[in-house]
Amino acid sequence: MIIDGKSIAEKIKNDLKTEILELKSKGIIPTLAVVLVGENSASKIYVRNKKKACEEIGIYSEEFNLPENTSEDELIDLIEKLNSNSDINGILVQLPLPLHINEKKIAEAIDPIKDVDVFNPINTGRLISGDTTLIPCTPKGIAELFDYEKISLKGKHCVIIGRSNIVGKPLAMLMLQKDATVTICHSKTKNLEKICQNADIIIAAIGKPKFITKNMVKNGCVIIDVGINRNKDGTICGDADFDEVKDIASYITPVPGGVGPMTIAMLLENTIITTKMQNNIDIKKGEI
Repeated sequence: MIIDGKSIAEKIKNDLKTEILELKSKGIIPTLAVVLVGENSASKIYVRNKKKACEEIGIYSEEFNLPENTSEDELIDLIEKLNSNSDINGILVQLPLPLHINEKKIAEAIDPIKDVDVFNPINTGRLISGDTTLIPCTPKGIAELFDYEKISLKGKHCVIIGRSNIVGKPLAMLMLQKDATVTICHSKTKNLEKICQNADIIIAAIGKPKFITKNMVKNGCVIIDVGINRNKDGTICGDADFDEVKDIASYITPVPGGVGPMTIAMLLENTIITTKMQNNIDIKKGEI
């Protein structure tokens, strides 16, 4: 079965519209500040898509476009102003940043209560300790896909390929909380093919086109493809060879149209959560 992330994301966004209307009836307008440094073409597309998604459901977004030569101190100064601005409920600094800016310092500069990407180490620590109030967007989107498709992770062997702070590590925490047995693999992992062959669930987040092939997948495996890569002809593909593995897998996410739309939907949801936190409104905490 192909998991239609786009359709699920639309359902989530429709639910969020109702929450936004309730907030607006209280005089609260959820507002997201999006900061883009430099001229990275892919980043510009991501920012444009995020802004469009905000407009669709009624979140107000403010865009801050800074030149490539913006210094680290200048960026931190802007973040501090946004932190102290009570009209701003969420802050997103689009990655990657120019090489002269330390991404870790920037993540630490964002107020944890406005950290919609959930990159601040304080929020990371909260997630590790079991607090799922704020969850990084892509891992959260993947968890939602499992919930929507009623795929149980209890006791399942989940192999995550990729150990980034953005996807791999927080995703492992979420899968553990869902009672999966988790193996994290990466570029230095030995016998990766054999490990994957024993997986009930494979989550690929390595940025290598068509890396997951049929010889790595057992019958009935669930494949979640986080990768976004370009083929030589300019078309987009994932980390899994979709045509090779789709008939072996029980569930699979396509690229595009799988995890990507869910990531944006979770950004919107996180913005509503941070807005509620800042206005002392109860947040419904469901199990992740």
